[in-house]
Amino acid sequence: MVELAISSFLKYFSKKFITLNYLSVEEVSKSYGTLVLFENLSFGISQGQKIALIAKNGTGKTTLMDIIAGKEAPDNGQVVYRKGVKVGFLPQEPNLEPSLSIEETILASDNEVLQIINNYEKALQNPDDSEAYQAAFDQMEAKQAWDFETTYQQILSKLKLDDMSKKVRDLSGGQKKRLALANLLLDKPDLLILDEPTNHLDLEMIEWLEEFLKSENLTLFMVTHDRYFLDRVCNHIIELEDKTLYNYKGNYSYYVEKRAERMEIEASTTAKAKQLYKKELDWMRRQPKARTTKSKSRIESFGDVKARASQRRKDHKVELEINMERLGSKVVEMHQVSKSFENKQLFQGFSYNFKKQERIGIIGKNGSGKSTFLNILTGNIQPDQGKVVHGETLKFGYYTQGGIQAKEGQKVIEVIRDYGDYIPLAKGRQISAQQLLEKFLFDRKKQYDFVEKLSGGEKKRLYLCTVLIQNPNFLILDEPTNDLDIVTLNVLENFLLDFPGCLIVVSHDRYFMDKIVDHLFVFGEGEIKDFPGNYSDYRELKSLESLQNEAPKTKEKVEDKPKQKTQPSNKLTYNEQKAFKKLEKDIKNLEQQKANLETEFLKDLSPEEIKDNTIKLQEIQQNIDAKTEEWFELSMKNES
Repeated sequence: MVELAISSFLKYFSKKFITLNYLSVEEVSKSYGTLVLFENLSFGISQGQKIALIAKNGTGKTTLMDIIAGKEAPDNGQVVYRKGVKVGFLPQEPNLEPSLSIEETILASDNEVLQIINNYEKALQNPDDSEAYQAAFDQMEAKQAWDFETTYQQILSKLKLDDMSKKVRDLSGGQKKRLALANLLLDKPDLLILDEPTNHLDLEMIEWLEEFLKSENLTLFMVTHDRYFLDRVCNHIIELEDKTLYNYKGNYSYYVEKRAERMEIEASTTAKAKQLYKKELDWMRRQPKARTTKSKSRIESFGDVKARASQRRKDHKVELEINMERLGSKVVEMHQVSKSFENKQLFQGFSYNFKKQERIGIIGKNGSGKSTFLNILTGNIQPDQGKVVHGETLKFGYYTQGGIQAKEGQKVIEVIRDYGDYIPLAKGRQISAQQLLEKFLFDRKKQYDFVEKLSGGEKKRLYLCTVLIQNPNFLILDEPTNDLDIVTLNVLENFLLDFPGCLIVVSHDRYFMDKIVDHLFVFGEGEIKDFPGNYSDYRELKSLESLQNEAPKTKEKVEDKPKQKTQPSNKLTYNEQKAFKKLEKDIKNLEQQKANLETEFLKDLSPEEIKDNTIKLQEIQQNIDAKTEEWFELSMKNES
């Protein structure tokens, strides 16, 4: 009895407190010819961890994932798996059997429960065969497959895999990716390895997948550029930089904070090393005779000091000042534009006059007509009804999902030189094609690589460069964030924030949209709605509407209620609610600024500093008073 109790306790203890190590990456290295991707990398993946790998394009993210998944062998080192661990891998380009249907692809897995569910659904379609139905029902009961069937139906529904008879060869690239993802989630592996899982998913699918992975008891190792996804799903970040791994035990926000601290420490260390190097260089120039042990040691260590002082962070920053032809008073006018496709109304009677420096985001489910709208806007296809009028000085730059079409055997530098050897910049300046590529993070050596050897993200970066150097004043970006690393995304965001022309962005990257756009065109149900805010604003409004719709509605007879005079509602509008929340944040920030400034007065200040701080304090207080008054007005309106 005592032994049984001890055994039960140990089982409970091991499940509750002992974390199983699923795999260990031990001293792994990989090179392609003279290109060294990484050397002697070591880390582990334990049960329950949700790890994201962050690195620049071309540094070996996909190669490392292939090695971990067993698809590729390392040059040195090994990956050791725990015995019995089941691994599922979602590559960027899934390898599916084209002759199978969607249903056959899913059932081809060795998941016994899926076979039982399939038998049960077939039995439901043949009600006359009661014996087959009873046998299928008994199997469902024996394996407790009812909950799994619910998950099965939910996954297929959310990923829009409705026509189960459709062959894989007839699917689009996005549908194949969704099918591979569904297959993986249904297979329930111990460890999921996901390479860009949000690519080809619309926003609704991404949010569902985000919630699914967050709530399920899963172990993940993934690469994704979606920073909201990283923030909400992951609990561990691994950064691969300069062939070195850095570990951060937290989500993406934690990683950003701690990485900034690490960079600050490294910068300080480098500065100190430079000072020491200068001191040692003066000493070396005096040509000391290496007679004493101390002198010999100092001379020998001089090389190490020099190496530390010469260290440079390779944080490239693209500074784009592309010359742009000035937009006239007329940019683009759309008059009562309508378009249908295969008897499906995409949008009808849409009118809009685009203005200078507009920044519009486009959202909607896959197939709702977003790309069709952009092709009508640019004149590539004609609307069924209505017309599109272009301004005289309009010049589109159109980044499509198709990507770059390089000639066979063409090198990176040759792609750019097709547009000219020199690129005009603002204020009469110019840069060479080589200099431009360096600004786009292609060093001189990389410029002479063949385009076909570039990674997916590097090809997208090169394509983006070819679009921007044509000096557009109306820029259209259709899914620009797919396959771009987070470093390049930050570069692109900084450029777009300074771009002086019109901008339209179609993207499933919510973080990117929130940072770049001012308002949205929302596609769906055969119309286009103009929403005055970014994506987070839109989701907040939809959540409020959903809660209101779900609230129970009590039915009351009109005659049972005393008649009341109708009065106009004084409750806050949506925009007023936004302003109310913003005022609260602004007042809090101003109060903090005021407190910080008051602390400064405790220091030993000069008369000029006292005067300057006094003026600043008065301005802050005036700002607090004004915003507090606005806050009270909205508060009173909300309560009335």
